[in-house]
Amino acid sequence: MTTTKTYRAIGKGASRALLLTALTLCRTAGAQMGDTHMITGIAGPNISLTAKEGHVSTADGNSVHFWGLAEGAALAQYPAPTIIVSQGTTLTITLNNELPMPVSLVFPGQAGVTATGGSPGAIAQEAAPAGSVTYTFTVNEPGTYTYHSGTRPDLQIEMGIVGALIVRPVVGAEVMTMQAYAHPDTAFDHEFLFLLSEMDDQIHSLVEQGRLSEVNTAKRWPVYWFMNGRTGPDTMVVTNAPWLPSQPYDCMPMFHPGERVLLRVIGGGSDPHPLHHHGNNSTVVARNGRMLTSAPAAGPDLGESVFTIPSAPGETVDAIFTWTGEKLGWDIYGHKPEDPLEPFEYAPDHGKPFPVSLPVNERLTFGQHYSGSPFLGAPGSLPPGQGGFNPMNGYAFMWHSHNEKEIVNNNLFPGGMLTMAMIAPYPSTNMVMQMQNP
Repeated sequence: MTTTKTYRAIGKGASRALLLTALTLCRTAGAQMGDTHMITGIAGPNISLTAKEGHVSTADGNSVHFWGLAEGAALAQYPAPTIIVSQGTTLTITLNNELPMPVSLVFPGQAGVTATGGSPGAIAQEAAPAGSVTYTFTVNEPGTYTYHSGTRPDLQIEMGIVGALIVRPVVGAEVMTMQAYAHPDTAFDHEFLFLLSEMDDQIHSLVEQGRLSEVNTAKRWPVYWFMNGRTGPDTMVVTNAPWLPSQPYDCMPMFHPGERVLLRVIGGGSDPHPLHHHGNNSTVVARNGRMLTSAPAAGPDLGESVFTIPSAPGETVDAIFTWTGEKLGWDIYGHKPEDPLEPFEYAPDHGKPFPVSLPVNERLTFGQHYSGSPFLGAPGSLPPGQGGFNPMNGYAFMWHSHNEKEIVNNNLFPGGMLTMAMIAPYPSTNMVMQMQNP
Protein backbone atom coordinates (compact mmCIF):
# COMPACT_ATOMS: atom_id res chain seq x y z
CA MET A 1 0.00 0.00 0.00
CA THR A 2 2.88 2.38 0.82
CA THR A 3 4.42 1.74 -2.59
CA THR A 4 1.18 2.64 -4.35
CA LYS A 5 0.69 5.82 -2.29
CA THR A 6 4.25 6.97 -2.97
CA TYR A 7 4.04 6.34 -6.69
CA ARG A 8 0.66 8.07 -6.85
CA ALA A 9 2.26 11.21 -5.47
CA ILE A 10 5.20 11.30 -7.87
CA GLY A 11 4.13 9.43 -11.00
CA LYS A 12 1.96 10.25 -13.99
CA GLY A 13 0.87 8.65 -17.23
CA ALA A 14 1.17 5.15 -18.58
CA SER A 15 4.06 4.01 -16.34
CA ARG A 16 2.02 4.73 -13.22
CA ALA A 17 -0.98 3.06 -14.80
CA LEU A 18 0.94 -0.13 -15.52
CA LEU A 19 2.38 -0.31 -12.01
CA LEU A 20 -1.01 0.22 -10.42
CA THR A 21 -2.52 -2.44 -12.67
CA ALA A 22 0.11 -4.96 -11.65
CA LEU A 23 -0.10 -4.18 -7.94
CA THR A 24 -3.86 -4.29 -7.99
CA LEU A 25 -4.23 -7.56 -9.87
CA CYS A 26 -1.81 -9.28 -7.53
CA ARG A 27 -3.36 -7.83 -4.38
CA THR A 28 -7.01 -8.29 -5.24
CA ALA A 29 -6.47 -11.76 -6.67
CA GLY A 30 -5.00 -12.99 -3.43
CA ALA A 31 -7.49 -11.18 -1.21
CA GLN A 32 -10.83 -11.65 -2.89
CA MET A 33 -11.04 -14.74 -5.09
CA GLY A 34 -12.55 -16.90 -2.36
CA ASP A 35 -15.39 -14.45 -1.70
CA THR A 36 -18.77 -13.84 -3.25
CA HIS A 37 -18.68 -10.31 -4.64
CA MET A 38 -21.71 -8.22 -3.75
CA ILE A 39 -22.17 -4.54 -4.55
CA THR A 40 -21.60 -2.35 -1.51
CA GLY A 41 -23.76 0.61 -0.54
CA ILE A 42 -26.09 2.03 2.09
CA ALA A 43 -29.46 0.73 3.23
CA GLY A 44 -32.69 2.47 4.16
CA PRO A 45 -35.31 3.08 5.11
CA ASN A 46 -34.12 6.48 6.40
CA ILE A 47 -31.19 8.07 4.55
CA SER A 48 -29.58 11.47 4.98
CA LEU A 49 -27.54 12.78 2.04
CA THR A 50 -25.62 16.04 1.85
CA ALA A 51 -24.72 17.77 -1.41
CA LYS A 52 -21.22 19.19 -1.07
CA GLU A 53 -17.96 19.84 -2.90
CA GLY A 54 -14.99 17.52 -3.19
CA HIS A 55 -12.16 16.37 -5.44
CA VAL A 56 -11.71 13.14 -7.39
CA SER A 57 -8.36 11.69 -8.37
CA THR A 58 -7.72 10.56 -11.93
CA ALA A 59 -5.10 7.97 -12.76
CA ASP A 60 -2.96 10.45 -14.74
CA GLY A 61 -2.24 12.28 -11.48
CA ASN A 62 -4.88 15.00 -11.83
CA SER A 63 -7.38 16.16 -9.21
CA VAL A 64 -10.79 17.34 -10.43
CA HIS A 65 -13.28 19.38 -8.42
CA PHE A 66 -16.78 17.87 -8.27
CA TRP A 67 -20.15 18.13 -6.60
CA GLY A 68 -21.27 14.93 -4.92
CA LEU A 69 -23.46 13.47 -2.24
CA ALA A 70 -22.24 12.33 1.15
CA GLU A 71 -23.89 10.08 3.69
CA GLY A 72 -24.36 12.32 6.71
CA ALA A 73 -21.18 14.21 7.60
CA ALA A 74 -18.84 12.07 5.47
CA LEU A 75 -16.87 13.29 2.45
CA ALA A 76 -18.73 13.82 -0.79
CA GLN A 77 -18.33 10.77 -2.99
CA TYR A 78 -18.37 10.09 -6.71
CA PRO A 79 -20.65 8.59 -7.75
CA ALA A 80 -23.27 9.25 -5.07
CA PRO A 81 -23.77 6.50 -2.47
CA THR A 82 -25.30 3.33 -3.90
CA ILE A 83 -28.63 2.71 -2.17
CA ILE A 84 -29.52 -0.97 -1.71
CA VAL A 85 -32.97 -1.92 -0.37
CA SER A 86 -35.47 -4.74 -0.62
CA GLN A 87 -38.67 -4.61 -2.64
CA GLY A 88 -41.56 -3.00 -0.75
CA THR A 89 -39.35 -0.71 1.36
CA THR A 90 -40.63 2.81 1.93
CA LEU A 91 -37.60 5.06 1.57
CA THR A 92 -37.25 8.45 3.20
CA ILE A 93 -34.31 10.40 1.78
CA THR A 94 -33.40 13.80 3.21
CA LEU A 95 -31.23 15.97 0.96
CA ASN A 96 -29.20 18.68 2.68
CA ASN A 97 -27.54 21.29 0.49
CA GLU A 98 -24.09 22.81 1.07
CA LEU A 99 -23.64 23.88 -2.56
CA PRO A 100 -23.94 27.46 -3.88
CA MET A 101 -27.09 26.75 -5.94
CA PRO A 102 -30.34 24.81 -5.39
CA VAL A 103 -30.23 21.01 -5.67
CA SER A 104 -32.91 18.35 -6.04
CA LEU A 105 -33.15 14.60 -6.67
CA VAL A 106 -35.26 12.56 -9.06
CA PHE A 107 -35.76 8.79 -8.98
CA PRO A 108 -36.54 7.39 -12.47
CA GLY A 109 -38.70 4.28 -12.40
CA GLN A 110 -40.17 5.03 -8.96
CA ALA A 111 -43.84 5.95 -8.61
CA GLY A 112 -45.53 8.08 -5.98
CA VAL A 113 -42.52 10.18 -4.93
CA THR A 114 -43.59 12.93 -2.52
CA ALA A 115 -41.47 15.79 -1.17
CA THR A 116 -41.64 17.91 1.96
CA GLY A 117 -39.71 21.08 2.60
CA GLY A 118 -37.73 22.99 0.05
CA SER A 119 -39.32 24.88 -2.81
CA PRO A 120 -40.71 23.94 -6.24
CA GLY A 121 -38.16 23.56 -9.02
CA ALA A 122 -38.53 23.00 -12.74
CA ILE A 123 -38.50 19.19 -12.31
CA ALA A 124 -38.48 18.37 -8.60
CA GLN A 125 -38.72 19.97 -5.17
CA GLU A 126 -35.41 21.69 -4.48
CA ALA A 127 -33.22 22.34 -1.46
CA ALA A 128 -31.88 25.90 -1.47
CA PRO A 129 -28.29 26.58 -0.37
CA ALA A 130 -28.10 25.68 3.35
CA GLY A 131 -31.61 24.21 3.05
CA SER A 132 -33.05 20.70 2.83
CA VAL A 133 -35.86 18.68 1.28
CA THR A 134 -37.16 15.19 2.08
CA TYR A 135 -38.38 12.67 -0.50
CA THR A 136 -40.52 9.65 0.34
CA PHE A 137 -41.53 6.75 -1.90
CA THR A 138 -42.04 2.98 -1.86
CA VAL A 139 -39.88 0.82 -4.12
CA ASN A 140 -42.41 -1.57 -5.60
CA GLU A 141 -40.37 -3.21 -8.36
CA PRO A 142 -36.98 -4.96 -8.06
CA GLY A 143 -34.14 -4.09 -10.36
CA THR A 144 -31.36 -1.64 -11.12
CA TYR A 145 -32.15 2.06 -11.13
CA THR A 146 -30.40 5.40 -11.03
CA TYR A 147 -31.09 8.59 -9.11
CA HIS A 148 -29.68 12.00 -9.95
CA SER A 149 -30.11 15.74 -9.74
CA GLY A 150 -33.31 17.22 -11.12
CA THR A 151 -31.96 20.79 -10.99
CA ARG A 152 -29.85 21.90 -13.95
CA PRO A 153 -29.18 18.22 -14.75
CA ASP A 154 -26.96 19.26 -17.67
CA LEU A 155 -24.60 20.80 -15.10
CA GLN A 156 -25.24 18.93 -11.86
CA ILE A 157 -25.05 15.42 -13.35
CA GLU A 158 -21.83 16.49 -15.09
CA MET A 159 -20.58 17.73 -11.72
CA GLY A 160 -21.30 14.35 -10.10
CA ILE A 161 -24.76 14.24 -8.53
CA VAL A 162 -25.74 10.78 -9.77
CA GLY A 163 -25.89 7.37 -8.12
CA ALA A 164 -27.33 3.86 -8.23
CA LEU A 165 -30.45 2.46 -6.57
CA ILE A 166 -30.61 -1.35 -6.32
CA VAL A 167 -33.82 -3.07 -5.27
CA ARG A 168 -33.63 -6.72 -4.18
CA PRO A 169 -36.66 -8.88 -5.09
CA VAL A 170 -38.90 -10.36 -2.41
CA VAL A 171 -40.62 -13.73 -2.94
CA GLY A 172 -43.13 -14.51 -0.23
CA ALA A 173 -41.43 -13.11 2.84
CA GLU A 174 -37.88 -13.86 1.66
CA VAL A 175 -35.48 -11.28 0.27
CA MET A 176 -33.80 -12.93 -2.73
CA THR A 177 -30.30 -11.56 -2.26
CA MET A 178 -28.76 -13.71 -5.00
CA GLN A 179 -31.34 -12.99 -7.71
CA ALA A 180 -31.75 -9.85 -9.77
CA TYR A 181 -35.51 -10.41 -10.12
CA ALA A 182 -38.14 -12.74 -8.70
CA HIS A 183 -37.50 -15.46 -11.29
CA PRO A 184 -34.74 -18.06 -10.60
CA ASP A 185 -33.34 -17.62 -14.11
CA THR A 186 -31.94 -14.29 -12.88
CA ALA A 187 -29.91 -15.96 -10.10
CA PHE A 188 -26.22 -15.05 -9.88
CA ASP A 189 -23.05 -15.99 -8.01
CA HIS A 190 -21.45 -12.52 -8.08
CA GLU A 191 -22.71 -9.04 -8.94
CA PHE A 192 -20.79 -5.99 -10.14
CA LEU A 193 -21.85 -2.41 -10.70
CA PHE A 194 -20.84 -0.50 -13.83
CA LEU A 195 -21.95 3.11 -13.39
CA LEU A 196 -20.52 4.78 -16.50
CA SER A 197 -19.91 8.54 -16.58
CA GLU A 198 -17.66 11.22 -18.00
CA MET A 199 -16.25 14.67 -17.12
CA ASP A 200 -15.18 17.83 -18.91
CA ASP A 201 -12.51 19.11 -16.51
CA GLN A 202 -12.79 22.67 -17.85
CA ILE A 203 -16.39 22.90 -16.66
CA HIS A 204 -15.32 21.62 -13.27
CA SER A 205 -12.50 24.16 -13.09
CA LEU A 206 -14.87 27.04 -13.83
CA VAL A 207 -17.29 25.87 -11.15
CA GLU A 208 -14.47 25.53 -8.63
CA GLN A 209 -13.48 29.15 -9.33
CA GLY A 210 -17.05 30.35 -8.83
CA ARG A 211 -17.44 31.26 -12.52
CA LEU A 212 -20.79 29.52 -13.01
CA SER A 213 -22.01 32.17 -15.46
CA GLU A 214 -19.23 31.15 -17.87
CA VAL A 215 -20.22 27.48 -18.00
CA ASN A 216 -21.68 26.40 -21.34
CA THR A 217 -22.63 22.73 -21.17
CA ALA A 218 -23.60 22.77 -24.86
CA LYS A 219 -19.87 22.92 -25.61
CA ARG A 220 -18.79 20.29 -23.10
CA TRP A 221 -15.92 18.06 -24.23
CA PRO A 222 -15.20 15.19 -21.82
CA VAL A 223 -11.59 14.11 -21.36
CA TYR A 224 -12.13 11.72 -18.43
CA TRP A 225 -14.28 8.60 -18.40
CA PHE A 226 -15.22 6.66 -15.28
CA MET A 227 -16.42 3.28 -14.08
CA ASN A 228 -17.98 3.65 -10.62
CA GLY A 229 -16.26 6.99 -10.19
CA ARG A 230 -12.74 5.80 -11.04
CA THR A 231 -10.61 6.02 -14.16
CA GLY A 232 -8.59 3.01 -15.26
CA PRO A 233 -6.49 1.45 -13.86
CA ASP A 234 -7.79 2.77 -10.51
CA THR A 235 -10.96 0.82 -11.37
CA MET A 236 -9.06 -2.29 -10.26
CA VAL A 237 -8.03 -1.01 -6.84
CA VAL A 238 -9.94 -2.53 -3.90
CA THR A 239 -13.11 -1.01 -2.48
CA ASN A 240 -12.55 1.83 0.00
CA ALA A 241 -8.90 2.31 -0.90
CA PRO A 242 -7.68 4.95 1.58
CA TRP A 243 -5.93 7.02 -1.09
CA LEU A 244 -9.24 7.38 -3.01
CA PRO A 245 -11.42 8.73 -0.16
CA SER A 246 -14.12 10.20 -2.42
CA GLN A 247 -14.14 7.24 -4.83
CA PRO A 248 -14.93 4.17 -2.70
CA TYR A 249 -16.26 1.75 -5.31
CA ASP A 250 -14.16 -0.76 -7.24
CA CYS A 251 -14.95 -2.21 -10.65
CA MET A 252 -12.97 -5.40 -11.27
CA PRO A 253 -15.00 -8.55 -11.99
CA MET A 254 -13.37 -11.70 -10.59
CA PHE A 255 -14.96 -15.13 -10.83
CA HIS A 256 -14.48 -18.83 -11.55
CA PRO A 257 -15.44 -20.71 -14.74
CA GLY A 258 -19.15 -21.46 -14.87
CA GLU A 259 -20.19 -18.89 -12.30
CA ARG A 260 -23.02 -16.53 -13.19
CA VAL A 261 -21.95 -12.90 -12.97
CA LEU A 262 -24.61 -10.18 -12.86
CA LEU A 263 -23.57 -6.90 -14.49
CA ARG A 264 -25.64 -3.91 -13.35
CA VAL A 265 -24.87 -1.26 -15.99
CA ILE A 266 -26.01 2.36 -15.52
CA GLY A 267 -25.65 5.24 -17.97
CA GLY A 268 -24.68 7.80 -15.37
CA GLY A 269 -23.55 10.66 -17.60
CA SER A 270 -24.78 12.58 -20.62
CA ASP A 271 -23.16 10.42 -23.30
CA PRO A 272 -23.82 6.84 -24.47
CA HIS A 273 -21.12 4.26 -23.73
CA PRO A 274 -20.74 0.82 -25.35
CA LEU A 275 -19.51 -1.54 -22.61
CA HIS A 276 -17.52 -4.26 -24.35
CA HIS A 277 -16.72 -7.45 -22.42
CA HIS A 278 -14.15 -9.80 -23.91
CA GLY A 279 -14.30 -13.55 -23.38
CA ASN A 280 -17.93 -14.32 -24.11
CA ASN A 281 -21.36 -12.88 -24.78
CA SER A 282 -23.60 -11.84 -21.94
CA THR A 283 -27.38 -12.20 -21.80
CA VAL A 284 -29.33 -9.00 -21.19
CA VAL A 285 -32.15 -9.98 -18.82
CA ALA A 286 -33.63 -6.57 -17.97
CA ARG A 287 -33.70 -2.93 -18.94
CA ASN A 288 -34.66 0.01 -16.74
CA GLY A 289 -35.67 -2.23 -13.86
CA ARG A 290 -38.02 -4.42 -15.89
CA MET A 291 -37.26 -8.04 -16.71
CA LEU A 292 -37.41 -8.89 -20.43
CA THR A 293 -40.21 -11.42 -20.18
CA SER A 294 -43.20 -12.44 -22.25
CA ALA A 295 -45.21 -13.42 -19.15
CA PRO A 296 -44.65 -13.06 -15.37
CA ALA A 297 -43.69 -16.71 -14.93
CA ALA A 298 -41.62 -17.04 -18.11
CA GLY A 299 -38.44 -15.49 -16.74
CA PRO A 300 -36.18 -13.42 -19.02
CA ASP A 301 -37.23 -15.34 -22.13
CA LEU A 302 -36.99 -12.17 -24.24
CA GLY A 303 -33.39 -11.59 -23.18
CA GLU A 304 -30.79 -11.01 -25.87
CA SER A 305 -27.23 -12.23 -26.27
CA VAL A 306 -24.76 -9.37 -26.77
CA PHE A 307 -21.00 -8.94 -26.97
CA THR A 308 -21.23 -5.22 -26.21
CA ILE A 309 -23.81 -3.74 -23.82
CA PRO A 310 -25.18 -0.43 -25.15
CA SER A 311 -25.54 1.99 -22.23
CA ALA A 312 -27.68 5.06 -22.86
CA PRO A 313 -27.72 8.13 -20.58
CA GLY A 314 -30.11 7.65 -17.67
CA GLU A 315 -30.90 4.03 -18.54
CA THR A 316 -29.97 0.77 -16.84
CA VAL A 317 -29.22 -2.73 -18.12
CA ASP A 318 -28.95 -6.02 -16.20
CA ALA A 319 -26.93 -8.72 -17.94
CA ILE A 320 -25.60 -12.13 -16.88
CA PHE A 321 -22.15 -13.25 -17.99
CA THR A 322 -20.54 -16.66 -17.64
CA TRP A 323 -17.40 -18.28 -19.06
CA THR A 324 -16.23 -21.90 -19.31
CA GLY A 325 -13.94 -21.91 -22.36
CA GLU A 326 -16.57 -23.95 -24.19
CA LYS A 327 -15.81 -24.86 -27.82
CA LEU A 328 -12.35 -23.32 -27.95
CA GLY A 329 -11.23 -26.59 -29.50
CA TRP A 330 -8.50 -27.35 -26.95
CA ASP A 331 -8.32 -28.20 -23.27
CA ILE A 332 -7.90 -24.92 -21.39
CA TYR A 333 -6.46 -26.80 -18.39
CA GLY A 334 -3.83 -28.76 -20.33
CA HIS A 335 -5.28 -32.09 -19.20
CA LYS A 336 -4.22 -35.50 -20.26
CA PRO A 337 -7.20 -37.55 -21.51
CA GLU A 338 -7.18 -39.68 -18.34
CA ASP A 339 -7.27 -36.65 -15.98
CA PRO A 340 -10.53 -35.88 -14.13
CA LEU A 341 -12.78 -33.08 -15.32
CA GLU A 342 -12.67 -29.67 -13.67
CA PRO A 343 -15.90 -28.00 -12.46
CA PHE A 344 -17.91 -26.73 -15.44
CA GLU A 345 -15.27 -27.96 -17.89
CA TYR A 346 -16.49 -28.41 -21.47
CA ALA A 347 -16.17 -32.18 -21.72
CA PRO A 348 -15.85 -32.52 -25.54
CA ASP A 349 -12.57 -30.54 -25.39
CA HIS A 350 -11.15 -32.54 -22.48
CA GLY A 351 -7.60 -33.75 -23.23
CA LYS A 352 -7.38 -31.99 -26.61
CA PRO A 353 -3.88 -30.57 -27.14
CA PHE A 354 -3.04 -26.89 -27.47
CA PRO A 355 -3.31 -26.22 -31.23
CA VAL A 356 0.09 -24.57 -31.77
CA SER A 357 3.65 -25.01 -30.55
CA LEU A 358 4.83 -22.06 -28.49
CA PRO A 359 8.23 -20.56 -29.34
CA VAL A 360 11.10 -21.08 -26.95
CA ASN A 361 11.39 -18.51 -24.16
CA GLU A 362 14.28 -16.75 -25.92
CA ARG A 363 11.85 -15.70 -28.64
CA LEU A 364 9.06 -14.49 -26.35
CA THR A 365 8.31 -11.14 -24.73
CA PHE A 366 6.64 -11.74 -21.37
CA GLY A 367 3.73 -9.73 -20.05
CA GLN A 368 3.54 -9.10 -16.32
CA HIS A 369 0.52 -11.35 -15.99
CA TYR A 370 1.70 -14.27 -18.12
CA SER A 371 1.92 -17.37 -15.94
CA GLY A 372 4.39 -19.09 -18.23
CA SER A 373 1.66 -21.38 -19.55
CA PRO A 374 -1.39 -21.00 -21.81
CA PHE A 375 -3.40 -23.25 -19.47
CA LEU A 376 -5.79 -22.03 -16.78
CA GLY A 377 -4.38 -22.70 -13.33
CA ALA A 378 -1.15 -24.29 -14.56
CA PRO A 379 2.03 -22.23 -14.19
CA GLY A 380 5.01 -22.65 -16.46
CA SER A 381 8.65 -21.74 -16.25
CA LEU A 382 9.56 -18.06 -16.60
CA PRO A 383 12.92 -16.32 -16.82
CA PRO A 384 14.07 -14.54 -13.65
CA GLY A 385 12.29 -11.27 -13.05
CA GLN A 386 9.44 -12.00 -15.47
CA GLY A 387 5.74 -12.34 -14.67
CA GLY A 388 4.73 -12.75 -11.06
CA PHE A 389 1.56 -10.66 -11.10
CA ASN A 390 -0.84 -13.53 -11.71
CA PRO A 391 -0.36 -15.79 -8.67
CA MET A 392 -3.53 -17.81 -9.37
CA ASN A 393 -2.54 -18.45 -13.02
CA GLY A 394 -5.87 -17.10 -14.19
CA TYR A 395 -7.08 -15.61 -17.45
CA ALA A 396 -7.49 -11.84 -17.66
CA PHE A 397 -9.76 -10.09 -20.18
CA MET A 398 -10.00 -6.35 -20.70
CA TRP A 399 -13.55 -5.00 -20.27
CA HIS A 400 -13.86 -1.45 -21.56
CA SER A 401 -15.74 1.14 -23.54
CA HIS A 402 -15.75 0.24 -27.21
CA ASN A 403 -15.55 3.94 -28.01
CA GLU A 404 -11.77 3.95 -28.20
CA LYS A 405 -11.30 7.59 -27.17
CA GLU A 406 -12.88 6.71 -23.79
CA ILE A 407 -10.08 4.37 -22.65
CA VAL A 408 -7.60 7.18 -21.97
CA ASN A 409 -7.03 9.66 -19.16
CA ASN A 410 -6.89 13.05 -20.88
CA ASN A 411 -5.30 11.39 -23.93
CA LEU A 412 -2.98 9.12 -21.92
CA PHE A 413 -3.45 5.39 -22.57
CA PRO A 414 -4.35 3.11 -20.83
CA GLY A 415 -7.06 4.53 -18.63
CA GLY A 416 -10.57 5.90 -18.62
CA MET A 417 -13.49 3.51 -18.93
CA LEU A 418 -11.35 0.39 -18.67
CA THR A 419 -10.94 -2.50 -16.26
CA MET A 420 -9.92 -6.16 -16.30
CA ALA A 421 -12.01 -9.25 -15.65
CA MET A 422 -10.08 -12.07 -13.97
CA ILE A 423 -11.11 -15.72 -14.38
CA ALA A 424 -9.51 -17.87 -11.69
CA PRO A 425 -9.36 -21.68 -11.64
CA TYR A 426 -11.03 -23.70 -8.94
CA PRO A 427 -8.50 -25.00 -6.38
CA SER A 428 -9.10 -28.59 -7.38
CA THR A 429 -6.82 -31.56 -6.79
CA ASN A 430 -5.92 -31.66 -10.45
CA MET A 431 -4.94 -27.97 -10.33
CA VAL A 432 -2.74 -28.51 -7.29
CA MET A 433 -0.99 -31.43 -8.99
CA GLN A 434 -0.28 -29.34 -12.07
CA MET A 435 1.06 -26.48 -9.96
CA GLN A 436 3.37 -28.84 -8.12
CA ASN A 437 4.53 -30.55 -11.32
CA PRO A 438 4.47 -27.95 -14.13
